[in-house]
Amino acid sequence: MEQFLAFRLEQLPFVIIALLVAFTVHEFAHAYTAYKFGDDTAKNQGRLTLNPVHHLDPIGTIFILIAGFGWARPVPVNRRNFKNPKLAGVLVSLAGPISNFLIAFLAFGLLYFIIGSAPVFAIQLLNMMVWLNVLLFVFNLLPFPPLDGYRILEDLAPPHLRVKMTQYEQYGVLLFLILVITPLGRYTIHPFLNVVTNGVLDGFQTIFSVFL
Repeated sequence: MEQFLAFRLEQLPFVIIALLVAFTVHEFAHAYTAYKFGDDTAKNQGRLTLNPVHHLDPIGTIFILIAGFGWARPVPVNRRNFKNPKLAGVLVSLAGPISNFLIAFLAFGLLYFIIGSAPVFAIQLLNMMVWLNVLLFVFNLLPFPPLDGYRILEDLAPPHLRVKMTQYEQYGVLLFLILVITPLGRYTIHPFLNVVTNGVLDGFQTIFSVFL
């Protein structure tokens, strides 16, 4: 069975817990930010909650266990409800990745201060929380549809360019899937993710080393 998984069997409990937290908080952050800017679409659909049941996508969750990447149920956002659609749209898109960054930062800090005295399972869980949330933070900011990074670029783009982006979005999704799923990813997205993720972790280490 292990040969069909992206993680070792002994890692699965920690991966599942970390994903439940990461995906749930990520989608809640989108929903909450949209609600604060005047769009109650997600709230009316029961997405303004920290209950994982309302955010997890079964297929997306299985994919991350098997292929190493996956997705939650996207939060519905109606930008026409925003008074300032461009600003609100950018902040709503940023809210998800930023929530993963904050989870990783807090988990790293907790790990940094208890690593010598905590049970092994707590260390393993915190390590997985840090790694998965940093990865999700970086991954979701990639400028490919349907990721948050693409939505940010879409909101910042002038109207004429936004029209072009919409026309070619389906090809962007196809390119993204090719880069993620095929061996091409080993030479493109994967090295980039590794470099940036390690850079973020090094930054955390530098910040917390000040306290010890």
